[in-house]
Amino acid sequence: MSQNIVLDLNEITLEKIQHHFENGDLTSLELVTFYLDRISSFDKQGPKINSVLEINPHALFIARSLDVERKNGNVRGPLHGVPIIIKDNIDTADQMHTSAGSLALENHYAKKDAFLVKKLREAGAVIIGKANMTEWANFMAYDMPNGFSSRGGQVLNPYGPGVLDVSGSSSGSAAAVASNFAALSIGTETSGSILCPAGNNNIVGIKPTVGLVSRSGIIPISISQDTAGPMARKVKDAAILLEAIQGNDPLDPATFSAPNKMSYIEGLEQATLKGKRFGVSYEFCIQHLNHTQRSVFDEALKLIEDEGGEIIYLNQISPLEKMESDYKVLLHEFKSGLNHYLSTVPTKIKISSLSDVINFNEQNKERCLKHNQELLLESNKTDGNLTSPEYLKAKLNDLEMTQKKGIDLVMEENNLTAIISPNDVWYGIPAKAGYPSISVPSGFDADGMPLSVIFTGEAYSEKKLIQAAYIFEQRSNKRVPVVF
Repeated sequence: MSQNIVLDLNEITLEKIQHHFENGDLTSLELVTFYLDRISSFDKQGPKINSVLEINPHALFIARSLDVERKNGNVRGPLHGVPIIIKDNIDTADQMHTSAGSLALENHYAKKDAFLVKKLREAGAVIIGKANMTEWANFMAYDMPNGFSSRGGQVLNPYGPGVLDVSGSSSGSAAAVASNFAALSIGTETSGSILCPAGNNNIVGIKPTVGLVSRSGIIPISISQDTAGPMARKVKDAAILLEAIQGNDPLDPATFSAPNKMSYIEGLEQATLKGKRFGVSYEFCIQHLNHTQRSVFDEALKLIEDEGGEIIYLNQISPLEKMESDYKVLLHEFKSGLNHYLSTVPTKIKISSLSDVINFNEQNKERCLKHNQELLLESNKTDGNLTSPEYLKAKLNDLEMTQKKGIDLVMEENNLTAIISPNDVWYGIPAKAGYPSISVPSGFDADGMPLSVIFTGEAYSEKKLIQAAYIFEQRSNKRVPVVF
């Protein structure tokens, strides 16, 4: 940084980062150094948030090389020189492990970058570390604490370390961004794992349509529901990150039907809610809310109305709202997907199947089975070939009830722009549909827990969801910086 300029780098946005880079007030090397210092001071000492599992030893060198590129007139885009943290279930072909938080994979180095990591490197992002997470993306045990992994320990919520639930499974990705340990992060979601920790940590999280972002090189749970997505302190920053990681990948057929790469920033400042209609399954959404949470949600709905939007109250959006949620599809797809992924890891790891993971955990009970492994055992009982009538019927039923007889039907019949829900309530239905959602801070409850409002739409409706979320964010301004 210039000797005559002192910058406040906490809560800094991508636009301001690039502005300071261009003016010579700041370098990528200095920004990476700032974040590493904060990680040292607050993630591993002080409150010990424990959100960062591993640091990239090459980060400072990469940042310096990107500074040289900029000096030579080559700026790759809005992520050039920007530090980012990647969830530990995403492959990086460098001196960092990929373990999904499991000790069974603590010595696993991926052979190549995940497709989205490759795109981030091409965009000039500096991957400074891997984020801790709920082990196996919270598909291991029924009573697994959010944010706990046998390899990384417990991630804490920076708004109430050791008191407030950090949520998961992208716990570290959310807590790190909330704590200003990086400018951005990448999380993954099967059902709520981006949206819920984003909400609980007072940041923005985008869960894209399944297929908009490649899943190749990501340790899987469900081929039907898995996706990676951006996490940031501001909607615009999350949208810029989503632009960078979208794209067609020959190794992920789900990306073949995605629309051509688009800008989510273009037209954002001119967006309006006037004349837009937003559906709420009100009775379903409020039944688990306490008085303060309901008040915050009602305030969010009023803000939308004040901006010219119309709230449409619905009896239900999907028939699944009146049915008990089940994991049948995930139980079958986890074994199939994980066995395929583990078949690609080096043989020296000696973990090549779900059975091997289970046996490793049994042989290392004290370290690995503090919270049991019922989901791993149940998944391992499936055929692993995805031929079971129970699985096929469950998968087709999920799609019909959430798409054709759910979100698609309700949005068309009511001419909706989006569906609105409070955090930790309705995420499971769009997850089964494979449809996009974005979580935006909406306030706090009486205990200091951050709350959020979630905008959901039909397949590939990210642009209009981002516009609605951006307007809500700008008018409500509910993001409150963490103070350690």
